[in-house]
Amino acid sequence: MSVSTSPTVVLPPLDAQAERLISLGLIADPDALRAEASRLATVTPEGSLLVPHERVLPASKLAHLMRLPAPGRAGAAGEVREGFVVEDMTNVDDFRPTAHAVLPDADVYVVADPTRGDEMRNWSPAEALPAMTGAGRTPLTLVEGIHWALQTPGIIEANACFMTIGSRKTKPNGDLDTRTPALWISSGTGRDGRERKGAPKVGWCWWGNRHTWFGFASAEGRTGA
Repeated sequence: MSVSTSPTVVLPPLDAQAERLISLGLIADPDALRAEASRLATVTPEGSLLVPHERVLPASKLAHLMRLPAPGRAGAAGEVREGFVVEDMTNVDDFRPTAHAVLPDADVYVVADPTRGDEMRNWSPAEALPAMTGAGRTPLTLVEGIHWALQTPGIIEANACFMTIGSRKTKPNGDLDTRTPALWISSGTGRDGRERKGAPKVGWCWWGNRHTWFGFASAEGRTGA
């Protein structure tokens, strides 16, 4: 079966993605990023995602830069909601790439054909991973998912969000934490706070649970140096 369904959200060219990251104040050496984006554009297909390695830009430095229009007020002076990490995920940077999501040893790399995996909504992560890898795809990491949202905010939609099961936390005994990171939209309830209603958020779900609004983001592969 196919596991690559995604909404029609077109990523800009890699050089435009580099300029987006530079404009957000994330890049210490803009010229180096521009040069690397230009080089990678010659060896990767269109529609790829430019990603600085998470050792350079971890999730904790990226999540607050995500933006979505305030609910019901898209035309009200451009009011937007800022991204955030849920309060009980203070260890967000401890969720690191798994053996199913090996990153290139490069400060900047590209992810080919990122897709949201809508057809796997109401699957558990435990069910989605073997289907994904069996189709020759690799799960997106949390940092890759955030970069996708930074470049194409519309990829996070109400009732159609995604998990990034390429990132897991390892316990001291070597077992994997049963939480899996995900990106979705806050309802403004509980500890999120009413002022965050409609904001893009980084949170988590249990490995064995199903949710009707979560797909499973995956990619064809990664290319670096």
